[in-house]
Amino acid sequence: MAYADACVHPYPSGDTTAARLALEARACGFDTLVSTAGAGEFFGVTVVKGVLVRGRNPRDVARSVRRAPEGALVLVEGGDDGFNRAVLSTGGVDVLRGMHRAPRRAFDFVAAKIAAERAVAVEIDLAPLVAWRGRERQKVLGRYADLLGLQRKYGFSFCVASNAHSVLDLRNVRETVGLCGLFGMEEAEVRAALATVDALLDREGPVRVVT
Repeated sequence: MAYADACVHPYPSGDTTAARLALEARACGFDTLVSTAGAGEFFGVTVVKGVLVRGRNPRDVARSVRRAPEGALVLVEGGDDGFNRAVLSTGGVDVLRGMHRAPRRAFDFVAAKIAAERAVAVEIDLAPLVAWRGRERQKVLGRYADLLGLQRKYGFSFCVASNAHSVLDLRNVRETVGLCGLFGMEEAEVRAALATVDALLDREGPVRVVT
């Protein structure tokens, strides 16, 4: 089972090269990184191109998805409930992200069903769990707990991202299990989420067809 950090931000977005992040990621127990800058193989770690999409509306998202390079993982920033449902139904979208920043009911049972049917993963962003404190952190934990309840009921996939901008932001597998345990994920569920990117990259058929 190959474990992946579903989004990192090397130089120039961050202060660390993709190669240096890969070296540290290997020590953290990861086989794959999804990178917003650069791709390749470094120190035995596969660095996959990740395309972050932010659109004002679903039509903007669809245009951006069509322009994504073949083999890239497409991660779309979520929005309100209608936006998310439309994005989840858009071919070529691999990951819906930013649900802790979205309105409270932006991801509901309808979105959960679509995500499961379309095999679109939902990102668990570790960065706010590490950096935030107090009420804001508790709010994120509550959002993630709500997502977990929907995931257990409807069966869509999670992926887990450090959203690291430097090696200091990376978290190893054990730390990831601990952080996700704060909102109720079991270790087996966390490990399954860490393997989601590998499954997304391996799924059969053309992944860049937009419908």
